[in-house]
Amino acid sequence: MDHLLGRLGIVEARVRRAVQARRAVDPEADDPFRGLYLSEDAVLRILDEPQTVPWPDDPGDVPDREALEQAAETSRLTALQQNFGLTPLDVELLLIALAPDLDRRFEQLYGYLNDDVTRRRPTIGLALGLCGVAAVSAGARARLAADAPLVERGLLLVEEPERPFLGRSLRVPDRVTSHLLGDDAMDPVLVDVMRPVRAGALPEGVLGDLPERLAGAVRDTISPVYLREPAGGTAQELAADALAGAGRTAFALDLARLARQTGPEALVRAAGREAALEGAGLIAAPVEALAERLELLRALAGLPVPVLLAGQAGWDPQWSERTPLMVEVERLGAAARAALWRQVLGGGSTGDAVAAFVLTPEQMRRAASTARQQAVLGGGAVGEAELLHGARAQNTSGLERLARRIQPAVGWDDLVLPPGVLGQLRELAARARHRDRVLGDWAMRPGGGRGRGVMALFAGDSGTGKTMSAEVIAGALGLDLYTVDLATVVDKYVGETEKNLERIFTEAAGANGVLLFDEADAVFGKRSEVKDAHDRYANVESAYLLQRMETFDGLAVLATNLRANLDEAFTRRLDLVVDFPLPDAQQRGALWDRCLGTALPRADDIDLAFCGRAFELAGGDIRSAAVTAAYLAAEAERPVSMTDLVAAVAREYRKLGRLCLESEFGPYVGLVR
Repeated sequence: MDHLLGRLGIVEARVRRAVQARRAVDPEADDPFRGLYLSEDAVLRILDEPQTVPWPDDPGDVPDREALEQAAETSRLTALQQNFGLTPLDVELLLIALAPDLDRRFEQLYGYLNDDVTRRRPTIGLALGLCGVAAVSAGARARLAADAPLVERGLLLVEEPERPFLGRSLRVPDRVTSHLLGDDAMDPVLVDVMRPVRAGALPEGVLGDLPERLAGAVRDTISPVYLREPAGGTAQELAADALAGAGRTAFALDLARLARQTGPEALVRAAGREAALEGAGLIAAPVEALAERLELLRALAGLPVPVLLAGQAGWDPQWSERTPLMVEVERLGAAARAALWRQVLGGGSTGDAVAAFVLTPEQMRRAASTARQQAVLGGGAVGEAELLHGARAQNTSGLERLARRIQPAVGWDDLVLPPGVLGQLRELAARARHRDRVLGDWAMRPGGGRGRGVMALFAGDSGTGKTMSAEVIAGALGLDLYTVDLATVVDKYVGETEKNLERIFTEAAGANGVLLFDEADAVFGKRSEVKDAHDRYANVESAYLLQRMETFDGLAVLATNLRANLDEAFTRRLDLVVDFPLPDAQQRGALWDRCLGTALPRADDIDLAFCGRAFELAGGDIRSAAVTAAYLAAEAERPVSMTDLVAAVAREYRKLGRLCLESEFGPYVGLVR
C-alpha cells in the first residue's frame, strides 16, 4: 500500500498547485449563502488540515523516486497496470478518480476546482488538466472512451453521460478500490454465479500430462479454450490444474445461474474484471446454457483473461469470433473413479454401492459431505445407505418435470420369477454397474459415436412383474426409477414428440436414474409403408428414436405387453430382451404369500396352495386381489380369511371379464354365489 499512498501524494501535490492557481485569480467575496459553495477561507482551512498522505507541504516536492520504485515492485497498483494493459496516463487518471475514496478532503477540493460545491468527484476536464494534458488532445480523450481499457474493463466509471464530455464525472468502483487497499473478497454481485476453485482436486496422475500441456497453451495466451466433456467429466478439475500450472488461480463461472440473473452482460464484465484483478482465469460451464445468448457467449469468450469454456455440446462457430483451442476430456475410468471416491471419503471404501452413478468430481465431494451429515443424524459411520443418499441428492429436478420419480422400495427377494428371468435381470444390473470398466478401461466400446447407455426390453403380459423388476434393478444400483408419462411425450403436432423425447433423454443421461418407458409400443412402434404424410412423419419419429438410442448414455428399460408391435430395428440396439412369462402354480402360491405380507393378520382357514393352483392370475392381479381382501377384512374387523380371498378373486375375475367356474373355485364356489 506504500506505493499507492505515494502515488496519491503526487496527486495531492498537483491538486494543491491547481488550488493555489485558482486562488490567485478568484476574487474574494463575502457571500451570505455560506455552505452552498466553498469560500476562500474554507479552502485555506482544508489545505491546513492534517493530511491523510504525509507528504511535504511544498506542493512542488515529489516523493523519493527510488523509494517509490522499490515499493512499486510489489504494489497492487503495478500489478493492476500490468494485468489490464494500462498506460501511465491511465494510471494517473485512475489515481485522480480514486483520491476522494481514500481521503475525503479531496471531495471539497474537487468541488472547489469544479466551481460547483455539489460535484465532489473529478470531471474529465479536471482530470486531464491535473495530468497536464490538453483537453483537446484526441489521444488523451480516447483513454476515457467506452472502448478504452479503463472504462471497458470496469476500472473507471464515466458518469453523467448527458453532460458534455469534459463535464462528466469519474468514479472508481468500490471493488477496485478495495482490491488496491488489499481486500481480496469477491465482488458481491458475483457471489451467486462465481466461486474460486482449487487445483489438485484429483488423485495425482489421473489426468496424465494433459494439464501440463494445457498450461503451456494458457501461458502462450491462447484463449478461449473449449473443453468438451461427457456426463460426469473432469473439465473443471483439468482447467484448474492447467491454470495453476500457468501460475494463475481459477474462478468457476456458473453459466446456468448467470443466464437467469438480471443484467447478465454486466456480470460477464464484472467476472472478467475480478479475474484480471486476481490474476486468475475463468472456467465457464455449461456452455449450453448460453447457446441461445450469442452476445453473452461472445463477450465471455472475448474477455482479455484466460477463458476456459466447458460443455457437452459440439462447438458452434457462432459462439465466438475466435476459434478456440479444442480439447476432448475423457470420463474417468472405473479405477480412477474408485480412487477419487476413496479420496473424498478420506480413505473409506464404498464397494459397489455407487459404481453405477455418473458424477463429476465436484458432485462426488458434495455427495460425500451429504453422506457425513446423514451419518451424524443416524449416529454412526458413513455406510452404503448414507453414501447412496448423498449420491442421489446430486440429481437435478429437471427429469422430474418430465417423468414420475419412484424411490425403490423392493429388492431381489420380492421378485417371484423363473431362475432364467432373474439371471437376465441380474445381468442387466451388472452391465450398468461395470460399464465404465468394460467400455472405458477395457476399450470394448464400439465405434460409430455410440454412447455408454444400457437399454433393455421387458416383454410380457400385464401384471407379470415388468415395472416391479425395473424398480428392483434401480434399487440394486442405488438409483431412482423415473417412469415416463406418455401424456407428456406424445404430441399431435409434427416434430413435438421428438422434441419431448430429446428433453427426456438429455435429462436422463445426467440424472443417475433408471428410465422406464411403460407401454413402450406406443412410442417405439413399427415403421410402415408410406402412403400419406402421416405415415412419413410417424416413420421419422421411429427413425429419430433409433438414432437417439445409439448415443444414449443412461440406463433405460422399455416395457411392453405387445412385443410384436415394436420395430425390429430397436432389437439390435437393445442390450437385453427379457420375456416375462405368466407365473405357474408354485409361483402363484409364493406371490399370494408375498402380497399378503407379514403385517396382515391371517385366519387359520387360509389355503394359499389352493389359491396358487386354482386361480390362474398374473402377479399384478394377485396383488390387487390381496389388497381387496385386506379391505374386506378391515371392514369386518377380523383377520383376513379364505372367504375374503375368494370374494376378492371373484371381483378380480369380473374386472378381467372372466367367469367364476366351479372347476376353478371348487369347494369355495358357494362363497362366490
